[in-house]
Amino acid sequence: MKTKKIIISSLIIWIVSTVFGILTCGWLFNWVYTLPPIIWKNPAVMMSPANIIGSLFVGLITAIIFVSIYTLIYNGIPGQGVKRGMNYGLIWWLISAFTGLVSLPFYMTIATTVVVYWIIQALVLNLINGAIIGAIYREK
Repeated sequence: MKTKKIIISSLIIWIVSTVFGILTCGWLFNWVYTLPPIIWKNPAVMMSPANIIGSLFVGLITAIIFVSIYTLIYNGIPGQGVKRGMNYGLIWWLISAFTGLVSLPFYMTIATTVVVYWIIQALVLNLINGAIIGAIYREK
């Protein structure tokens, strides 16, 4: 594992994920958060400096873990280049986002539309992040 490559890849994925989240959750699809029941914190609380810094920090740690695990299991992922990365993104989504989100309506009072949106958004983002890491780690 090359530490420099992991750090650079993690930073790129972190930036892309942050911009993707701002564009989708904060702008394009922010209407899903207005569906009843309204369970979200006050927008002023959600956008507090502590919450923003905390969210950015968690996003960076997630990106580092995403890239580190890719480098560890690289040889076991099918495909080459971008396709390998997208396969990894799909596997990551199935293990983490899908399994975590699909059960939310069973134990939480939340709009099903929000959960479906999160599942689809997570799939798209994991495929994008996978493609990025696949392009960075492609065989030369």
